[in-house]
Amino acid sequence: MEEEYIKLIFGLKLKQIRTKRKLSLFGLSKLSGLSKSYLNEIEKGKKYPKTDKIALLAEKLEVPYDNMVSLKLDKNLAPVGELLKSKVLKELPLELFGIKESDLIDIVANAPTKVNAFISTIIEIAKHYNFGKESFYLASLRSFQEASNNFFPELEEAAENFTKAYQVNSKKSPTSTELEEILVEEYGYSINNDELTRYKELDNLRSIFIPKTKTLLVADHIDEAQRAFIYAKEIGYNYLNIEERLYTFTWIKFNNFDQVLNNFYASYFAGALVIPRHLIKLNLETFLAKPKFDKSFLTEIKNSFNASPESLYQRLTNILPNDYQLENLFFLRLGHKEGSNRFHITKELHLTHHHSPHGNESNEKYCRRWVSIRVLQEIAKTSAEHLMDVQISHYPNDGLSYLIFSSATADPFKKDEYRSVSLGLLINTELKKKVKFLDDPKIKTYNVGVTCERCSIKDCDVRQSPPVVLQKKQQNLKTESVVEELQLKFS
Repeated sequence: MEEEYIKLIFGLKLKQIRTKRKLSLFGLSKLSGLSKSYLNEIEKGKKYPKTDKIALLAEKLEVPYDNMVSLKLDKNLAPVGELLKSKVLKELPLELFGIKESDLIDIVANAPTKVNAFISTIIEIAKHYNFGKESFYLASLRSFQEASNNFFPELEEAAENFTKAYQVNSKKSPTSTELEEILVEEYGYSINNDELTRYKELDNLRSIFIPKTKTLLVADHIDEAQRAFIYAKEIGYNYLNIEERLYTFTWIKFNNFDQVLNNFYASYFAGALVIPRHLIKLNLETFLAKPKFDKSFLTEIKNSFNASPESLYQRLTNILPNDYQLENLFFLRLGHKEGSNRFHITKELHLTHHHSPHGNESNEKYCRRWVSIRVLQEIAKTSAEHLMDVQISHYPNDGLSYLIFSSATADPFKKDEYRSVSLGLLINTELKKKVKFLDDPKIKTYNVGVTCERCSIKDCDVRQSPPVVLQKKQQNLKTESVVEELQLKFS
């Protein structure tokens, strides 16, 4: 076991023994002659006392010396020891959320006996955490984004400073040619556009970076927007002085959380560089001020930046909360294979709270009234290059409504597969002030649910499954009601 964990365990044992003797730190200090601050540091796992000090404490607390130094814990602290031995705490990005490991240990150690079963359950999950480590990392990253409202001023400033330092034209999106020149001249990169095509196994990758020779292997079939983003992301890694990084795009696996976080930082920098904040705000202000919804103008916004619809929609999740106070929003990406009836949520982000729609891992059918799904169905039929639509989604169960924009494109790396990206804005007082075209009758309103299995909408012509989960819940409520009646009747 690592030295710091041995310190923690000794500190926990000392605190437990002291508490059982009903001694305060002050009391133990008077009893042992050791300072209160020194004892406090021992209990917090910051210091490990020398042999003579341990012997003194054992004598004054009337505990055998061997018991004091043993790593074996009693039943109350055993789950804590298991947690430490599993080393799962090393995998948790605690610092990111301002949590000290010792504080977490202290909370767990002071848990009453009744919650030991809960702690043991966590440990059982921890023993198998490698099976879903990437998922855990990504969930942690989403929580970090949500806690920061997905806006990072230091990265925005870094992109602006880079633009000035390298005389990148700030009045438009940079091209891949401009960015490639900086990569080659400033950072010593070599760009190879041929090698990846020789390996069929790498069809799903856009790029691989070889650090030893600073060679960037780029797939030859990517479009201009994708190439610009790849170059901007590589610049981000270098300009932000990031060393712990991923070398493939898209990623294959993460070795640690720093790689996940740094991948996000480089991607955020790339988005801020390719879609400058001041430019997207100019476009947004014009768009939101229109009295009628202008679909063509929204398409023009997309075309005015050297970026994919996904990059544009994700960039809006940075700008809208911070610059327009539209914080209640979500981003959603769905995938669909032509000829199938399956739709998968492959990425999502929710700001302020968990909005609808959202992912459901229980293999239920997502509501076919979502605009996110409708544009996927349409593009699969028409094979168009890009389809965009808008709707107001109303959820009868909770009374909430969302203005949702959705774009669909063919997946460039998977044959006969398509993806849609959606941006949803909660309709509230703030949105009504900012969006002048919200009452445009051309924007259709749909009553929607999350999944068919949980949906209460009757006579739905696109329902894929009966509302079995909802029916079971309602049946349970009826059963509870009858039980309560019988309790009253025979009381």
